[in-house]
Amino acid sequence: MIIVLFPGKPTLYGSLTCQGIGLDGIPEVTASEGFIVNEINKKSIHISCPKENASSKFLAPYTTFSRIHANSITCLDISSGGGLGVSSSTDGSMKIWQASNGELRRVLEGHVFDVNCCRFFPSGLVVLSGGMDAQLKIWSAEDASCVVTFKGHKGGILDTAIVDRGRNVVSGSRDGTARLWDCGRSACLGVIADCGASINGVAVGAADNSINLGSPEQMPSEREVGTESKMLLLAREDKKLQCLGLQSRQPVFLFIGSEAFNCCTFLSGFLLLAGTQDGNIYQLDVRNPRTPVQVIHRSGAPVLSLLSFRDGFIASQGDGSCFIVQQDLDYVIELTEADCDPVYKVATWEKQIYTCCRDGLVRRYQLADL
Repeated sequence: MIIVLFPGKPTLYGSLTCQGIGLDGIPEVTASEGFIVNEINKKSIHISCPKENASSKFLAPYTTFSRIHANSITCLDISSGGGLGVSSSTDGSMKIWQASNGELRRVLEGHVFDVNCCRFFPSGLVVLSGGMDAQLKIWSAEDASCVVTFKGHKGGILDTAIVDRGRNVVSGSRDGTARLWDCGRSACLGVIADCGASINGVAVGAADNSINLGSPEQMPSEREVGTESKMLLLAREDKKLQCLGLQSRQPVFLFIGSEAFNCCTFLSGFLLLAGTQDGNIYQLDVRNPRTPVQVIHRSGAPVLSLLSFRDGFIASQGDGSCFIVQQDLDYVIELTEADCDPVYKVATWEKQIYTCCRDGLVRRYQLADL
């Protein structure tokens, strides 16, 4: 069945019928009235509804990794060279695996309770993780040793961001604070924000020259590296999206959304995206943040992850939907097979897209030339 959703309009329903398999192994599919099958191959089908000017390309996974974790996978990332993946699960484990085939390489043990977030440093040789134990840890991807542990948060760490090449990192916590850390000395360089509400997502981005980030009240530590002209974005549980200067600690804007903000990302030096618990994706311009550039609402399911990708973005939601929007494409790419299980995180390397899901699977999608 095809279901086309338009906010404020009646939902359109249609159906696809397989007439058989062609000699080339590709199904021969027809669509019901009002819908057109534009293109089909073994891994994708492109369907449009001309009357409503709607068009989607549904993409099946190229491969699926089922043996990395036994339980729900809450976070994943791919190294800068594309060779390794790291992921964390509700079974309490965090693992490094071969990105090409899902083969297990290392198990990173040391957090107490669940690991909420994990990501590679730009080098691809080191991993940063944050857990419900309120600890932030740095690991060697080569031998699985924990080289640094940061302590200072009073609640579970929900997200992290790496500043430039990684001499400094930022963490956001359930305790309502965002902190800046010095990796070389495993010390906290300061509480950047204390907002009294859980910080669900953090992002760091280089600011456009036209944006006034303010000046720091005190001389920044010489241990702060790469924080100048950077913005810090905080997705908060109290329905607020907060932006401030990373070095200055001065406010840039505070935007109030429809529900709790779960995630955020920068698209450019002035454009950003943030997703809420009730399914809204806000696109804001930092230079004029009062009115959103647009609000994308596909369903009421929580927006769980947002990732800048080429000249657009990838979003995943709590109803299993995961989709790619690109400026130069007149259709949306839908990543299929998660069914109704939440897709918690998305990572990319070149034309490959990896997702992790509550069903315990990592899916790898292969994009054709966009």
